[in-house]
Amino acid sequence: MAVVESQVAALELERVIPKIRVLFERDDKFYANIKKRDVEKISNRQMRIPLELRPGGSFQYFNPNGGDLGRGGGPTFDKAVLNSVFVSENIEYTKLTQWSTDDERKSITNGVRRLTATALDELRRQLDAQMMQAGNGVIGTIDSASTAGGVDTYVLNKDFGARLMRFGQTIQVFDTTLATLRGSGEITQWDVENKTIQVTPAIAGVVATDKIVTNGITAPLSLPALFGVPYHHSNASVGTWLGFSRSATPEIRSNRVNGGESALALPLPRLAMNKIGNRVGIDNNFKPDAWMHPAQQQAYEEIGQLVIMIQKQAKDEALNMYFGENMQMAGARVRTSYNWNTGRIDFVVNEVWGRGEILPIGFYTTDGRKIFEIRGPSGGVATADIFYMVCGMQTFVNNPAATAYIDNLAVPVGY
Repeated sequence: MAVVESQVAALELERVIPKIRVLFERDDKFYANIKKRDVEKISNRQMRIPLELRPGGSFQYFNPNGGDLGRGGGPTFDKAVLNSVFVSENIEYTKLTQWSTDDERKSITNGVRRLTATALDELRRQLDAQMMQAGNGVIGTIDSASTAGGVDTYVLNKDFGARLMRFGQTIQVFDTTLATLRGSGEITQWDVENKTIQVTPAIAGVVATDKIVTNGITAPLSLPALFGVPYHHSNASVGTWLGFSRSATPEIRSNRVNGGESALALPLPRLAMNKIGNRVGIDNNFKPDAWMHPAQQQAYEEIGQLVIMIQKQAKDEALNMYFGENMQMAGARVRTSYNWNTGRIDFVVNEVWGRGEILPIGFYTTDGRKIFEIRGPSGGVATADIFYMVCGMQTFVNNPAATAYIDNLAVPVGY
């Protein structure tokens, strides 16, 4: 009788392709842009950013024939203040994971080395996501919620969808006012395309409009997170900004153009740029970049496609109906990030952005140790280790009048 394949299966070699493909992104474009700016080394005391807040003097006409010139005044100086916030990326693995992959004869890559090599990239990606929230830790808004088998499914709104979250991340759910904590859970399914996450265990009482908040922010209304773009680029007249009352200090508000839930139109970016000029003067040297989600870049490109004229030559030519990457919008260079709010364009002046740093990004260390053992229920050592990538910093803008944004823009179909 012939030998069949099942009789030689034990002799067959298993082929594993040696290159690992990553099925997700670690984009950190805006954080990397801010990280390149000069950093201010600070202690745990408040950092002060001096501002010449208001002009001064008393302008008037006067009578030169013995008239009273009156009294005078001068400019007003004040300070913005900030403290660092601290973030960590926690990586834990078992000893079996380490021992099973610590030799090239066992594994195509060393598992622990890969974990340590990518942990910094993951923390930078998380910091980039935090730069998209308004200083309260909110990284998503729930459009609808359902529960089945002890697992919650949340469909998230179009602004960010699930983009600012990650699989395995612990998140908190607050009501829309950020005053009531519904509960917390772990993201056990992460569907960026469909703007959907699943959270385990199920959280009671979750409804549409509830907010998803980064873990560790126990009081979003009072305990600050990282101050992201919507915090600094805001014309709100309520709340505070770096110690200033927004209602009493219009000088520290950003310049807003309301898109009115309509598609991007050419006058809007020009208006945003002119609002900056109206505040800081026509001869200012500020050169903003227009940061946006590629959805708004597409909306801008579609305006340009309406006026394309093709000059056909008497030869074979390639056809490309799309514009290249060297786009400008009202004189501002177009910069894109998939982490950006899909319905918003921000005019970012790099010169006015900065960061105070008490702890540079890197390993959490104690007495030179970077990796720590886990303890078991008995109090003995568990066969697992943990390490932390940490950072202590905060961002600031030293001239809010030089910033502008367009919000409430319609999002092209498909995004």
